[in-house]
Amino acid sequence: MPRTAPSDSWGHSTIRTACPLDCPDACTLDVTVENGRVLKIDGGDANPATRHFICAKVRRFGERVYGDDRLLFPAVRQGSKGLGTFARVSWPEAMDLIARRMTEIRDEFGAQAILPFSYGGSNGLLTQDTNDAELFRRFGTSRLARTVCAAPTGAANLALYGKMAGVAYADYPHARLIILWGVNPAASGIHLVPFVNDARAAGAKIVVIDPRRTSLAKQAFLHLQVHPGTDLPVALALHRVLFEEGHADQAFLDTHTTGADRLRAAAAPWTIERAAREAGIDAADLRQLADLYVSTSPALVRCGWGLERNRNGGNAAAAVLALAAVAGKFGVRGGGYSMSNSLAFGLRAASWIDTPEPATRLVNMNHLGRALLEYANPPIKMLFVYNCNPVATMPDQNRVLEGLQRDDLFTVVFEQVFTDTARYADLVLPATTFLEHYDIAKSYGPISLQLVRPVIEPRGEARSNAEVFSELADRLGIGAAEEDYETLMRVAGRMPPAIGSELLEHGVASPPHGGTPVQFVDVFPLTPDRKVNLFPEAIASAAPRGMYGYQEDPATNQFPLALISPATEKTISSTLGELRERAAMLHIHPADAARRGISQSDPVRVFNALGELQCPANLTADIRQGTVAFSKGVWRRNTYNGSTSNALVPDSLTDLGAGACFNDARVEVALLGRH
Repeated sequence: MPRTAPSDSWGHSTIRTACPLDCPDACTLDVTVENGRVLKIDGGDANPATRHFICAKVRRFGERVYGDDRLLFPAVRQGSKGLGTFARVSWPEAMDLIARRMTEIRDEFGAQAILPFSYGGSNGLLTQDTNDAELFRRFGTSRLARTVCAAPTGAANLALYGKMAGVAYADYPHARLIILWGVNPAASGIHLVPFVNDARAAGAKIVVIDPRRTSLAKQAFLHLQVHPGTDLPVALALHRVLFEEGHADQAFLDTHTTGADRLRAAAAPWTIERAAREAGIDAADLRQLADLYVSTSPALVRCGWGLERNRNGGNAAAAVLALAAVAGKFGVRGGGYSMSNSLAFGLRAASWIDTPEPATRLVNMNHLGRALLEYANPPIKMLFVYNCNPVATMPDQNRVLEGLQRDDLFTVVFEQVFTDTARYADLVLPATTFLEHYDIAKSYGPISLQLVRPVIEPRGEARSNAEVFSELADRLGIGAAEEDYETLMRVAGRMPPAIGSELLEHGVASPPHGGTPVQFVDVFPLTPDRKVNLFPEAIASAAPRGMYGYQEDPATNQFPLALISPATEKTISSTLGELRERAAMLHIHPADAARRGISQSDPVRVFNALGELQCPANLTADIRQGTVAFSKGVWRRNTYNGSTSNALVPDSLTDLGAGACFNDARVEVALLGRH
């Protein structure tokens, strides 16, 4: 399979590919290329859920490909770490340096002194957990628990339903009630919005549960503006209504679930009044939601990832996902829940990774700062960063930066652009973008699997993950080098024949059940007993207060405001953060600002015991009182002092799944210069 046909590289053509970036939708893309250069990126139709349009982020992706921040050749550090000064070297020199340092570190400290650090959100099936996994497993490095996102919700979904496929976008118009819980598709996953609007036009009531008054919340029938971290008691109060007021579907519970009695007991203390008081909302509004959910069918809960980013995140997700089972909302089109459809095709990386995962040290990525500064036996002596920008995305930013400045730490950053993390590298390697290599895009919103084709030749000396990791394995004597199309053929060849061959031949695989499965008609739980496990013991034992146990707000008199870091329409996590031109703003309610003498656009300091963020203030009634917001994924260049909200985030872990607690940051805000 050729990389790019000559007619694609020279002349004018439109090439079909797909977007693998960290969004549920995985849009089909039609990319216009002229004389080997991307001119325009538009939406295609191979994924019907994306309806021919794409987000503004991806429409601008050519600015990343051709921007001044693009890495074009390997380079080694010159001067102190953090200065960002590098000298060009050849690929053979760079690969020899990595292989030599890996061997030296293994021989002196053991291979577990090497930590590969990556996150696969903005990557397809080839650029994560293929040749990279083979290399690091065979060499015996430390392992990484990739839990910065979706770990609590994933743990809950897996334990309750085995990640059963959820309600498809196309079936949203069949619902008469849609609850958007901890999700803002207008910023992330925009293709859900037209289907929600179609449902509303057909008579559905829309309920939004979010601390912010998002665009969909402004149009909703009901908006519950809950305090961050209180989704669990709100969900348990709904369960209490279902169980105690005779609305639970006992026939469904008896046939299709286990643990219902224990869930009922956990929900019993949470009256509507108590939960509303804890969440800071009107009890009448919560009662109205309960009555709507009882009386309406088809009813659909869209469980997002916003509710997981706190100390109660896993249990909150479990309680929200359990609602459809207790209320008996399954079995009809547009009824049940939707969250992640990542396992809808039944594809798992274990099918194409030959080397079993070793029993080496497991490092939680949220603890990167403490791993670099505190871990011993052995200490981390080499950090290999790829598919990730940890300075911009990991908690406890100041401790991460301190660790990256260690003179005895050798850091490799394999990246597309010169990120905040790349500034602290000893060696930078230029990576291809998805417009320059083969990949496979698997969506987790719509059920879609598409081929990602290179539409242009790699810029400069950029190389793909598949090529670099396999060549490094070859140099170390533990693997064979292969091109990215060879990796594609190998991975596709290990898929079920009907999927792999169709993907290669047509660029898209037919989704199971036509892409619109009905829960408990077409699909059933993938748990061992094929039942919904409403009180999963396997994860309950890991929770600090047990299954559905609630942990109180960590706010103090000194730091009374909850700081949240929601997704933004400008970036995909930190990807494309280099394109932001203005300072990012702290969003604060006018009443909270007035109490602190803050006016619109005033420079403010946001601080707690971990650090301080300096930025302009944006006064808006769209954020609830007592809560402030600063977008996630912001780069250090877009604040006044080079710190982002992550400098204020503790590296504590969620109750289930050991995820990040970004929304547990508690802060104070003051005018800059005032203490």
